[in-house]
Amino acid sequence: MRVIAQQGDTVDGLCWRHHGSSAAVEAAYEANPGLAALGPVLPMGTPVELPDEAPAPTNDNLIQLWD
Repeated sequence: MRVIAQQGDTVDGLCWRHHGSSAAVEAAYEANPGLAALGPVLPMGTPVELPDEAPAPTNDNLIQLWD
């Protein structure tokens, strides 16, 4: 899905707005070479390819306090 950045948009914000989660941020950067070089706030009008679905969150880094 291609979205166009509006004033003040970030990649994290675009993922949150379109997927309801920021889990797709890494996939968005992989799909858009050079996007990171534009800085944290994207220039207005920048086209950004987002994955069709956000990846499912994993519990790989889950810490158990009591085992």
